[in-house]
Amino acid sequence: MTDPQVALMMLGLFIVMVFLGFPIAFTLMAMGIAFGYYAYYDEGRMWRGFNRLGEEAGGWESFSLWFEGWLNNRIFDLFINQTYTVMSNEVLTAVPLFLFMGYIVERANIVSKLFTTLNIASRNVPGSMGVAALITCALFATATGIVGAVVTLMGLLALPQMLKARYDNAFASGIICAGGTLGILIPPSIMLIVYAASSGVSIVRLYAAALLPGFTLVGLYLVYVIGRSILQPSIAPNPTKEEVPDVPFGKLFVMIATSFFPLAFLIFAVLGSILLGLATPTEAASIGALGGILLAFAYRAMTWDRMRESVYLTVRTTAMVCWLFVGSYTFSAVFSYLGGEHIIAEFVQGLSLEPWQFLIMAQLIIFLLGWPLEWSEIIIIFVPIFLPLLPFFGIDPLFFGVLVALNLQTSFLTPPMAMSAYYLKGIAPPQVMLTDIFKGCMPFLFMVFMCMGMMYAFPNIVFYLPELFYGAN
Repeated sequence: MTDPQVALMMLGLFIVMVFLGFPIAFTLMAMGIAFGYYAYYDEGRMWRGFNRLGEEAGGWESFSLWFEGWLNNRIFDLFINQTYTVMSNEVLTAVPLFLFMGYIVERANIVSKLFTTLNIASRNVPGSMGVAALITCALFATATGIVGAVVTLMGLLALPQMLKARYDNAFASGIICAGGTLGILIPPSIMLIVYAASSGVSIVRLYAAALLPGFTLVGLYLVYVIGRSILQPSIAPNPTKEEVPDVPFGKLFVMIATSFFPLAFLIFAVLGSILLGLATPTEAASIGALGGILLAFAYRAMTWDRMRESVYLTVRTTAMVCWLFVGSYTFSAVFSYLGGEHIIAEFVQGLSLEPWQFLIMAQLIIFLLGWPLEWSEIIIIFVPIFLPLLPFFGIDPLFFGVLVALNLQTSFLTPPMAMSAYYLKGIAPPQVMLTDIFKGCMPFLFMVFMCMGMMYAFPNIVFYLPELFYGAN
């Protein structure tokens, strides 16, 4: 068996292990080390350790020398170096800080006040409660970037009120699920940080590139919600005064000033400092984390237990991301050393695809991978397989990254592994069936595909802001 064939067997075995339910990060590390031992096997280097063993009389020291002989393989040096590389990566330093900001904001009871305010402010708009829920989801998802947290919290907060207001089960569920996934696309997105670390693309340019597509997708969602509410008023009845009171403008402005503006200001301060070059993403994330703490204190929601829980969740999620990187780097290095990337590149190039055909193929594969896998695994493990092919097809990795981020919205909305649907079903009232949630997600799925088509037809949606702020790349 040739080395490239071994590399393909390595990739196939990894996919099988994933479907069997083995932990992704540790499977990557184990397979990287196991196949790396074969790839970097040096008989002379191993026997240098064993030769020392022949000079010993026996006992524990002999065993340690015997063990040293087996360990005398460059894969272990590679694994240690990759671990150090990940832990010293300055881009990844922003991950725990943004996560901490998100977990603090989630526990600061800001969202309930924000939803109530937006619900009152938009009461005369068709589908007003859905519009308020979607905007709240977008802001909260942007502040946290944690899909499960947004869907769960909004499902507890907004879904019961929408159902009480006689909203259709599927329509209301789709709004919560689709709005909750926006945080992986709209900056400051953790997913974009991970893609930047994987691809070498500037995270600052990537943030700028993702803004307009993110707002475009939110706009399409709002157009759908309002338009369908006009065409089918029975699925989103106008609220009564008992459900949503009519508040005088002065009081409404005070509500907006105390609920909407603080969170919006925090988000724009973080993003603005990055886009205007006033702070690095890590420094801006530090500002965001501090701002989240101050908001929590201002809303009198900060307690020792909430702080401790936020720190614990931040450390746990950060560790997961970092170990995924360690495993992925090790796996990818061995896969590439064995010639796996070369054989895949030759195969794809031999198909004589046009750039748009390659994009469709790559996005279709990522779309299908979104059924069994989470976005972090797709970005860290599978997207790097496509990255070396981008220059051959003349595709900018910046454009490709935003397209992937948009595509990954679908991984949370499509059965059988639509995680947003399962998050919502876990806390939804009994009358909301899983089939209702899936049905409600489908129209938003088409909105994602429409936005991807608009990006391809009008690439300036991606490139306009990066070129405006930082010039042509």
